Amino acid sequence: MAAGGWLRGAPGWDGDVAGSKLSELCRRISAAGFPASLDGADVSIAAVNTLEDAVEGELSFLSNRKYLRLLETTRASAVIAAPDVAVPDGRSVVRCADPYAAVTVAIVLLHGHRRHPRWGVSSRAEIHPSASIGPNANIAPHVTVGEGAVIGADCTLYPGVYVGDRARLGDGVVLFPNVVVYDECVLGHRVTIHAGTVIGEDGLGYAPVGGKWLKIPQVGRVVIEDDVEIGANCAIDRATLGMTRIGAGSKFSNLIAIGHGTKVGENAMFVALVGVAGSVTVGKNVTLAGQVGLAGHLTVGDGASIGAQAGVAGDVPAGAKYLGAPAVEINEAKRQFIAVQRLPGWSKEVNQRLRDLEAELARLRAKINGDQE
Repeated sequence: MAAGGWLRGAPGWDGDVAGSKLSELCRRISAAGFPASLDGADVSIAAVNTLEDAVEGELSFLSNRKYLRLLETTRASAVIAAPDVAVPDGRSVVRCADPYAAVTVAIVLLHGHRRHPRWGVSSRAEIHPSASIGPNANIAPHVTVGEGAVIGADCTLYPGVYVGDRARLGDGVVLFPNVVVYDECVLGHRVTIHAGTVIGEDGLGYAPVGGKWLKIPQVGRVVIEDDVEIGANCAIDRATLGMTRIGAGSKFSNLIAIGHGTKVGENAMFVALVGVAGSVTVGKNVTLAGQVGLAGHLTVGDGASIGAQAGVAGDVPAGAKYLGAPAVEINEAKRQFIAVQRLPGWSKEVNQRLRDLEAELARLRAKINGDQE
C-alpha cells in the first residue's frame, strides 16, 4: 500500500473492521506508522466516540490533557492515550505517542470515509458535447459542465455544481452541492470542495477614474493544487492577470475569502472567517486562526502562525507567531493585553495621586499666602 493510503480509503482500510478486537486495531494503527500497544483486555470495538458520549463497546481517546477528568467518568470500553497518561483500573488502553493520529486511523478503520451516491453520468446533467469526462465519473442531475471542460477520472459532482468553459478537474475531485468553478480554473487531483463555494469569481479589481470606479477585466484564473480541501461558502477570486494559487495539501474551513492574485503555499491551514486581500504571498505550513485578516501585498513566511482575530498589516517573518490587531509578535501581544487589563487599576491609582498632589498644592499655596500676610 502506498504511504498514507489508509487516509484515502484504500482497499481494506475504509470502515472494514467494525467489531474487531483492540489487538487488531493496534496492529493496523501501527501499520499506518503510529506504533501502538494494548494494555488491558482485548475487547471488541464497534465505533469511536467522544469521552463524554461513548458507551460500552466503543473506543474513545485523550489527546488534550485538559480533559483528563473525563477518564474518570467515561463509559468507553477502551481509550487511546499517551504512554504516560494514568487511566483508571479496569479500562483497556491503546498506548500511542500520538493519540490524535491514532484515533484518526481508528475512525477510518471503524467508520470509513463518506460514501457518495452513485449516479454514473446522469442524463439530467447539462454537459457540453466538447467536454471531456473521465472514466468512472459520477455526475449528478442538474450539474452543468461547460464547453471544453475536462473532468478527470473518478470525480464526483453533486447536484447544482457548475464547471465553466475550459475548466479542468483532476482525478478524484469531489464537488459538493452548488459549488461553482468558473471558466479556465484548474483543480488538481483529489481536491474536495464543500457546498456553496465559488472558485474563480472576479476579484475586487477597479481603477479610480474621475471619482468613479472603472472595472478592470479579471483575465487570470485560479489554480488549486493536489489534495486541497476547501470548506463551505468560501470564495477564491481569479487573478487580474496570471493566477491565484492554493498550494498542495492546504485545508480551508468555511467562510474564507481569498483575494485576486494571492499565492498560498503548501499545507496551509486556514480556520473559518479568514480574509486575505489581493496579491498576498503566504508561505508553506502557515496557520491562520479564525477571523484573521491579511492586508494586501504582504508576505507571510513559511511556518508562521497567526492567532484568532489578528489584523495583519505588514510582513510576517518565517516561523513567527503573531496575535492582536494590529498584529504583533505573540509575546509583545501578551504584554499589551496584560497592560490593557491593568489600565483601570492604573487609572484609579493615577487619579488618586493627582488628587493627593492637588491637595498638597492647595496646602502649600495656603501656607505661602499665610506667610506673606
